[in-house]
Amino acid sequence: MTDKNELIKSIPFSQAVNITELVDYEEGRVVSRTLSSKTHVNITLFAFDKGEEISAHTSPGDAMVQVLDGQARINIAGQIIDATTGQVVVMPANVAHSVFAETQFKMLLTVVKQPVEIGGL
Repeated sequence: MTDKNELIKSIPFSQAVNITELVDYEEGRVVSRTLSSKTHVNITLFAFDKGEEISAHTSPGDAMVQVLDGQARINIAGQIIDATTGQVVVMPANVAHSVFAETQFKMLLTVVKQPVEIGGL
């Protein structure tokens, strides 16, 4: 059953799920599966083939990478962080960062954004 008001999608409800099985590695690619995309939060599951990357960019919200499998090199404004299975790294909003797969690597990315204030409301 699909409810258009669901806050989380692309994952079964009311059951235990092995999250690493929800996205597969593909040779030479970064594969993603969006689990939630709302005004204040985005949750996306990624699988990177070894050597693949998301190049430097900024995000309007704090972004938390949860490493589910493998090893990644995360660059936050020139600070290099090597992260491995079971670790988390938080990348602050509006600061350039990139993610490089040292090995095949899966991550759950959660981006939390500030609410937009509309004057007079």
